[in-house]
Amino acid sequence: MYLYCENIYTPEGFQRGYLEILDGKITGIYQEPMSKDVIDYSDNVIIPGFIDIHLHGWATGSFWHEGTKESIENMSKELVKVGVTSYLATSGTDSIEQINSYLAEGKKAVDSWSPEKGACVLGFHLEGPFINKEYKGMQKEEYCLNPSIEILNGFFKSAGKENVKLITMAPELPGSEEFIKYVNKEGIQISVGHSAAEFEDIERLKDLGLGGFTHTFSGMRGFHHRRLGTAGAAMYFDDMYAEFCKQTGMTVKPEAFKIVYKIKGPEGIILSTDCTGLAHVTESFHHYIRKCTFIPNGDYIKLVYDDGREENINKSDYEKVKDLELSFLGSVRNVVKNVHASISDIVKMASENPAKYIGVYESKGSIETGKDADILVIDDSWNLLDVYVAGVKQNIK
Repeated sequence: MYLYCENIYTPEGFQRGYLEILDGKITGIYQEPMSKDVIDYSDNVIIPGFIDIHLHGWATGSFWHEGTKESIENMSKELVKVGVTSYLATSGTDSIEQINSYLAEGKKAVDSWSPEKGACVLGFHLEGPFINKEYKGMQKEEYCLNPSIEILNGFFKSAGKENVKLITMAPELPGSEEFIKYVNKEGIQISVGHSAAEFEDIERLKDLGLGGFTHTFSGMRGFHHRRLGTAGAAMYFDDMYAEFCKQTGMTVKPEAFKIVYKIKGPEGIILSTDCTGLAHVTESFHHYIRKCTFIPNGDYIKLVYDDGREENINKSDYEKVKDLELSFLGSVRNVVKNVHASISDIVKMASENPAKYIGVYESKGSIETGKDADILVIDDSWNLLDVYVAGVKQNIK
């Protein structure tokens, strides 16, 4: 199969030609096709698929709230509709027993994935439980723990060690140095998050295996000109990525993102969403930022807003639940608007950088010969026209 396009974005810049896909892989870009199996995208744009390394849930599924194989499969099916072709299913700070149970269920989804099911679940991001209670955010304080290699090895057994790609932790906690060294030896990436770390803590520990920051500015010690904190470290260290979650303007102001964009450039930023699948909460949950209480109601989710409005929606109705949280594509559009990001800039932040960060760049994150054919077709306004996962055209309507 060939995809013809005049604007195929590659690491060498834009190319015009016929992008060949064979057995789920990109085999090259040619000036003439070798068969008549051609799909013509003319003057649209082809870019690599988005990779979301921080995703608890989306639309009709939630790994965090449901923790089932089916929840991940529902996420995969819907994520392609917003440009995500691969992702890390992200856990929360819950009991050890629950995390292990969810990881075991998630492993079933990882092992049984095929491109016909939608976005590829690459493995897991453990957001906790090794985080600081002081900056727990929406995580559960009673389950915040000091780093433990023994507990981590239990997670490895449940998830399959090869499937744990990323861990968010607070490196100022007791036992962190030994833990960081161990995780680094296992080839797993570590992000600093939900952390009260001082600048000096990160300066001392980063070369042992700290690679970046989870939802930069949110859930971390802030910046003061005489006490730079975690936020100061995120801005200062050029060799550490700053992850920013969905750009709604509610959690992090656009101007705050723009400051880091000016300092680090797109080469130092990773875009993600931190979506949770709010329609699938299992107990009443008040979202203090959205000013809304989410109440499970059988097949429905009841929304009670702080201003008195109420709404009851079917949690399996994609068109109803997709607007409860900003999608990856919606966040990208906001970044384009707020900092005038180019296609090249977005590809770096949404595809290349996350792939490099979690160690999958040899197969994903760019349009190059030999890589998985995870491809988005967009127009000049960032409207999604078609999505391919491992060369399989997805249903995005």
